[in-house]
Amino acid sequence: MHFEQSAILTVHNHVITRNPRISVTHDKHDRHRTWYLHINNVHEEDKGRYMCQINTVTAKTQFGYLNVVVPPNIDDSLSSSDVIVREGANISLRCRASGSPRPIIKWKRDDNSRIAINKNHIVNEWEGDTLEITRISRLDMGAYLCIASNGVPPTVSKRIKVSVDFPPMLLIPHQLVGAPEGFNVTIECFTEAHPTSLNYWTRGEGPIIHDSFKYKVESSVGVPAYKTHMKLTIINVGSGDDGIYKCVAKNPRGETDGIIRLYVSYPPTTASSGLYTSESHWGEAGNNNFGFGNSDATRSNYGHDKNKTQNAANGNGNAPGVGVDSGADSDANSAVAIAWLALLSTLLTMVRGQVCARLSLSVC
Repeated sequence: MHFEQSAILTVHNHVITRNPRISVTHDKHDRHRTWYLHINNVHEEDKGRYMCQINTVTAKTQFGYLNVVVPPNIDDSLSSSDVIVREGANISLRCRASGSPRPIIKWKRDDNSRIAINKNHIVNEWEGDTLEITRISRLDMGAYLCIASNGVPPTVSKRIKVSVDFPPMLLIPHQLVGAPEGFNVTIECFTEAHPTSLNYWTRGEGPIIHDSFKYKVESSVGVPAYKTHMKLTIINVGSGDDGIYKCVAKNPRGETDGIIRLYVSYPPTTASSGLYTSESHWGEAGNNNFGFGNSDATRSNYGHDKNKTQNAANGNGNAPGVGVDSGADSDANSAVAIAWLALLSTLLTMVRGQVCARLSLSVC
């Protein structure tokens, strides 16, 4: 009989219970001294104490205990499913499992990263039927595993995906970008948003920029997946391309935009006085003392001055003639100085533009 259930199962070689899984046998070779109770396809409710009784003048009894072990099983109806929550909210994940012995439940993240119970309590895993996270952030987004085990294989688990929604935010590495005329330039923005945002570029308050012969629009998903890298390449930059460009990100939780200012730098132009020729301008005075040409030009000027000096010593030269040559030299020196100052100013402007572009200085 089943002692806890007070249910008589067999009498002699007759089965009394209506349970078809129960049967009884005995050993015919030892004068029916040994009897066996058989339970097929054992169920968890079969566990407990069983009593064998011999009805002699003084009844004799013997007890046996059947322990039934059951592997763990997670009850989906009593456990949490995938959840979506706003950033900064509190969440509670439940996991209910049955089995014998009673299963132990542990929580882990699917990517093996740590679990932030709150800002002051971060663990590798959590034990218990319930996992509570306070003020959840985007860093807590991902899949969580509820793992149930009781020493009876197999161990089972349930995967619960936690999504954290938040409005878009932007990071702009360079808000001021400079590029030489005729070159290609790429400007970029980094976005974070969940759900995934709609990202696009505009020029000022103008329409959306699309791929064309002038623009190349690129977007790549980062890690984690809520990060996106936006890039806009402007081809063959010209004077009409400078100004304000905007990167825009929108999702159901909100929208934001960022501004990047592009300026175009131009190569220096040579002065109209013809610095790099020894004939077009300085030859007009008839007395060029700067050797921008070859060595013969320098020698010819020297010979010209030597002849005039000799003429003056012999009385053949005149003072007005010498005065004119001195004035021409003074004018030439002034023109060269002005031309070099103009070139130096242009070079300083280009250097400042490059430095500002690398350091992203708003004061530029």
